[in-house]
Amino acid sequence: LVVSDWIDPDTPEDAKTTQPLTVTPFFITKVAEAEDPEETANTTAPTTASPTFAPTVKPTPFPTYQSRNFELVFSEEFNTPGRTFEDGTDPRWTALEKNDYTNDALHYYSSSNAKTDKDGRLVITTETAAIDVVGFDDVKREKSRVTKHFKSAMLQTWNKFCFTGGIIEANVELPGKHNVGGLWPAFWLLGNLARHTYVGSSEHIWPWSSGVCTEKSFSAQHISACHEVGHYGMLPGIGRGSPEMDIFEVQPGNVKANMGPFLQSSVGQPFMSASFQVAPGRPNFRPGPGYWPGPGQWYDGLSGGKNTSLNIGFYGNYNHFRGDPHPEKSDYWSDAISYNRQLDESHFNGSHTYRLEWDVPTEEKDGYLHWFLDGELVLSINGTGVATAGTGAEISSEPSYILLNTAVSKQWGFPLQCPAGCKCKQFDCRSANYEKQCGFSPGFCQMMLEEAPEYKVNWVRVYQNPDFEEQKVGCSTPERPTRRYIEGHEKLYKEKQDERPLKPIQQGRGACHPGVPNNARDTCGGAERGTCTRGRVCECKKGWTGPHCLASEGYNPIEWDVPDTIADLGFIPPSMFPRALLIGLVLLVVAFLVVMQLRTPLSGWTPIPEVDTKPRS
Repeated sequence: LVVSDWIDPDTPEDAKTTQPLTVTPFFITKVAEAEDPEETANTTAPTTASPTFAPTVKPTPFPTYQSRNFELVFSEEFNTPGRTFEDGTDPRWTALEKNDYTNDALHYYSSSNAKTDKDGRLVITTETAAIDVVGFDDVKREKSRVTKHFKSAMLQTWNKFCFTGGIIEANVELPGKHNVGGLWPAFWLLGNLARHTYVGSSEHIWPWSSGVCTEKSFSAQHISACHEVGHYGMLPGIGRGSPEMDIFEVQPGNVKANMGPFLQSSVGQPFMSASFQVAPGRPNFRPGPGYWPGPGQWYDGLSGGKNTSLNIGFYGNYNHFRGDPHPEKSDYWSDAISYNRQLDESHFNGSHTYRLEWDVPTEEKDGYLHWFLDGELVLSINGTGVATAGTGAEISSEPSYILLNTAVSKQWGFPLQCPAGCKCKQFDCRSANYEKQCGFSPGFCQMMLEEAPEYKVNWVRVYQNPDFEEQKVGCSTPERPTRRYIEGHEKLYKEKQDERPLKPIQQGRGACHPGVPNNARDTCGGAERGTCTRGRVCECKKGWTGPHCLASEGYNPIEWDVPDTIADLGFIPPSMFPRALLIGLVLLVVAFLVVMQLRTPLSGWTPIPEVDTKPRS
């Protein structure tokens, strides 16, 4: 039975149930099997400059299930103004305060760049600001000092709220301008075993989703199905990892379809990319970037909606890690099974609803992933196409957490070729030096300096089917536990100066000023949520938490994996032992006090010497 105590009390009644949407494909990518795969097993050719199969002339219904009610298990309405999300202040979200070393990032993630506004929206602000970062470079594995010239924010529900299977959607207004490239807003899911930006936690973990033992998984997958003994509470013979499901990654810009890098694509900038990133990927016989797949080179069972195209610009990553002793065995491909969907100015000037439907594979089915934008299909991945590709990968069955962020990276939306006389080595919009400004997309610095772009989120909601046992809420479930592994590798999930990966949630005690009206922080959320004491600190009422009582409490209705106790180590004391021990200790203490009390009056007494009492002669 699906029940949850993660539901925001501000959620409207009509939003507490939903139904899966009907998949109506407009474009089906189907690649035929190669006649003799062995002949081309070590090539990346042949690829084609156009789709192997033309779009369907007439869309056809593609029903995949009966109508069923999915019930709300998580909601975040962001209706209270003034909320912030620093570590230890919110039961659902953690806003990072750290440098990002991934993907050639040019930004620093600051918790102060995420807050709720007076209109009841989460606002992630990206701005120009010089931040000197002294720390440990997770990628280069060395201490470093860098200056980042952009500040932004990332919110995660890592190790707080996770879910396995169901429907997730958010109502969002995208940041910046639709025709100016450079920002990288995203809404996505990641398996709980990897914490994004903490690079050490993801090595040989991201984005594995494979439950079979192969020669590659034996060497390249950190927790593989080849392990005959389970550790950290994990089941033996079950591979584990952290697959990635991108509900959207948006790339604004002014390069249109059939031009430049999108020469062979019917979708250009601005676009959203809907992706399932998974390992192991196809090792050799795979399409090259910018080309359509040849026969047998890509996955079957992919269907796209209107204004979409297979993302031929990015098919995945080759993953290599410094220090691996046998990279020829431990290196691996990860695949990005992805479609791009054309966007326009309206998606940056108003709110739209982005949705992912995730069916978990079981022994009876291979599962699926379906993406929608405002109710229209973007991409459908049939899990059978993944399971039968011969790599050992499958649709994710990992408990996954939610991420919302805006990044700035020279890998995303920046010019592919540096302008003449520009080295594209330094990027600073506030510099008067040409070399520090020439590598940006046209208009980017002007946009950033005029007004800091805002990524606005009205709400986020998650639904599950109460009849599907495989759908669960929790970051550590019986089928896919994570708690003991994370506790045993804690240093991978935190920075050196952190005591723990996550701070405990502060219950009240935030400074307040009851004389200031219309300020939720100063009034502790109002009479229903908290009170401001005489000492001018907030005291939260039942159901509310955080320093200023602005967040509704959230917790799993079923704790699948409770923290260990001494009984878990196999030590069970005799049933009478604790009581007898307690009584004995009490009697011993009382006797000691009595003795000390008797000694006190005699402390100054000198005994009389013994007198010889022999009779006189």
